[in-house]
Amino acid sequence: MAKKSLIEREKKRQKCVTKYKQKRYDLKQQITNTMSLEQKLSLYAQLQKLPRNSSAVRLHNRCLISGRPKGYYRDFGLARHVLREYGHNGLLPGLTKSSW
Repeated sequence: MAKKSLIEREKKRQKCVTKYKQKRYDLKQQITNTMSLEQKLSLYAQLQKLPRNSSAVRLHNRCLISGRPKGYYRDFGLARHVLREYGHNGLLPGLTKSSW
């Protein structure tokens, strides 16, 4: 189980990303459409004044159950060991254990 503080930090980052998503998108569109160097520099300065955690690159996927950041399966939103446990117990529909 991951530390609660790390899980809460990720939730806080997610809220910040959703809050500033449109503003960041608009600034980036203005930068690409502007020809003047001075205007581009001022737009970049505005973009840099936004909170650092408002960038989507800073998000990290975590398991919904354990909060584990590594071994994450996007299709299920679970870490590998939780996926295996749930699969053995039959809690994930459509998932079968492979054998050959």
